[in-house]
Amino acid sequence: MDNQGIAAVFYEVADILDLQRVAFKPNAYRRAARSIESLEVDISQLAAEGKLEEIPGVGKSVAKKIEEILRTGELQFLKKLRAQIPEGLLGLLSVPDVGPKTAMALYKELGIANLDQLKQAALDHRVRTLKGFGEKTEERIVQGLRTLESKGGRILLGDALPVATAYIEYLKLSGSLDLASVAGSLRRGKETVGDIDILVGDDEPSSVMEAFVSYPDVKEILMKGPTKSSIVLKNNLQVDIRAVETASFGAALQYFTGSKEHNVAMRKIGLDMGLKLNEYGVFERDSEKRVAGETEEEVYKALGLPFIPPEIRENDGEIEAARKGTLPRLLEPRHVRGDVHVHTNWTDGANSIKDIVSTAVSMGYEYVAITDHSQSLKITNGLTPDRLRKQVDAVRKVEEEFRGKIKVLAGNEVDIRADGSLDYASSVLKDLDIVIASVHSRFKMEREEMTRRVVKAIESGFVDILGHPTGRIIGQRLPYELDMAGVLEAAKDAGVSMELNSFPERLDLSDAHCRLAKDSKVKVAIGTDAHSKEQMGFIKFGIITARRGWLGDSDVVNTLSAKDLMSMLRRRKR
Repeated sequence: MDNQGIAAVFYEVADILDLQRVAFKPNAYRRAARSIESLEVDISQLAAEGKLEEIPGVGKSVAKKIEEILRTGELQFLKKLRAQIPEGLLGLLSVPDVGPKTAMALYKELGIANLDQLKQAALDHRVRTLKGFGEKTEERIVQGLRTLESKGGRILLGDALPVATAYIEYLKLSGSLDLASVAGSLRRGKETVGDIDILVGDDEPSSVMEAFVSYPDVKEILMKGPTKSSIVLKNNLQVDIRAVETASFGAALQYFTGSKEHNVAMRKIGLDMGLKLNEYGVFERDSEKRVAGETEEEVYKALGLPFIPPEIRENDGEIEAARKGTLPRLLEPRHVRGDVHVHTNWTDGANSIKDIVSTAVSMGYEYVAITDHSQSLKITNGLTPDRLRKQVDAVRKVEEEFRGKIKVLAGNEVDIRADGSLDYASSVLKDLDIVIASVHSRFKMEREEMTRRVVKAIESGFVDILGHPTGRIIGQRLPYELDMAGVLEAAKDAGVSMELNSFPERLDLSDAHCRLAKDSKVKVAIGTDAHSKEQMGFIKFGIITARRGWLGDSDVVNTLSAKDLMSMLRRRKR
């Protein structure tokens, strides 16, 4: 079993213990799971070297469980836990807004032990009859069920992209592959994808097809053909490959990247110009003469358009902008100079301040912000004012060690309390370089109340960035009710930036909200919300989402130099 599989085992253990209302242990297993899935090496290698207990959050007991899983492929402790709850009950936790307490109440009071029973009870309006639930709770459960159903078998961008990248690298190493790329919604950077599409350009693709179905992680071969094949991986993700001649690779890549709506608009332009556009190329309709097809750039040029980046090919104004010459110059990885949201082992992170800073230096950053949790979030070992002051001192000492190499900002992710006040007094906040304010509780407030809460925090004078502004967790928790236009107006007036949280489960702001922030002239700050040094690589998912939201380097705080960023933060505080 690989790292992800073992992490999944411990996440399930934590969920069942939560259902049983066991204290403390669920968080310990989740911390171990987060560390395991973030490892850069195969966990079996660490086990062979006797180094399992060096993994943050892995003690002697968890290490023995990992060894058991590696040895037998399963965990007896998990099997015993599963036997203690009704089959299907765990599935209730997959519904946004249904936590362990709610799931157990539904089971004990209404006998609901699976998703089908929950759906029927909600449609029959029986859920609202439970004490402490009511009509609003029932409506949110129905909405959560719809969200879960719409997600179907889709997986996160952050899970799919590394798999696709590794697969393509394998294919390139397996033979003389001329051209290869991901296609479909994954190439467009959608936050979830149904499967992985790979396109290759090769005039003799038989060896590529053979290598494709021989990939070590293949569980089942669905189809193998001379130019098309499909497989299912051991993690149940379907991957499809298609091969085209190198002369048609650009046209095929444009066609199979989509979106469907973008392609329809492109074909209409071609028709108006007397051209035919398909996956084989661009052709004159009368003579069938090929006009373009080898590269995407020449496909767009043949239609009188500049190259349109794949992330914005949604038929949402990009073609009109291309015709007018007003396409934005989108954010690129090279523009990002630092990470403004990182956690350490002072709260619920896996690594020390020095480890985080060292990683930031290796990534070529000019700055990194240490932003651990504030005191109210006790589940994360949030910092009391005294501990926060000690951490600020520790940050300054580490920065001194790295003098001349990087700027280290002493900050905090401060809870926004239910009444909109911040989790620390002004005397504490004024000594921080950067403050992220986030909602971590009372997600079910009414729209007006939640908006007032967030706006009050923004207007406090101490907030630099509004963290994960809608609070969503993709496929798990719905966004809380919020007047985003009103929040953006307040942020603009106060000079507060909106976070684009790059954690794959969040991507919050969404692409649509990024575009709204841009139109509202509110800056966006990309933060990884990393809880380990490995997760600092999540910045790429934030960049992809920013590009989908039409953001350029001038729209993003992280593109500032360290000197300009510090000047902006100090000026705002004055």
